[in-house]
Amino acid sequence: MNIYVGNLSREVTEEDLQHAFEAFGQVKSATVIKDLFSGESKGFGFVEMPAKAEAQSAINGLSGKELKGKVLVINEARPRPEGRRGGRRQGGGRRF
Repeated sequence: MNIYVGNLSREVTEEDLQHAFEAFGQVKSATVIKDLFSGESKGFGFVEMPAKAEAQSAINGLSGKELKGKVLVINEARPRPEGRRGGRRQGGGRRF
């Protein structure tokens, strides 16, 4: 199951996320989403856990808990709407 983790402190690393979720089961991957140009955290990430029961347990156990000074917002990740890419409008927005 893919899990959305929001309201992350800028100091949270992928290792921090992995460690927090490993208390509930096997973690396949943990990713903090970063700004392409600055490299700073955008304040959210994703954790993938193969076992749905363990993932649900992690969601229930960590949602509303504090990590590095901020209260986590956690839920099952939803797929992006069709045709959407993050951050930029398609077409570039420039007119010639």
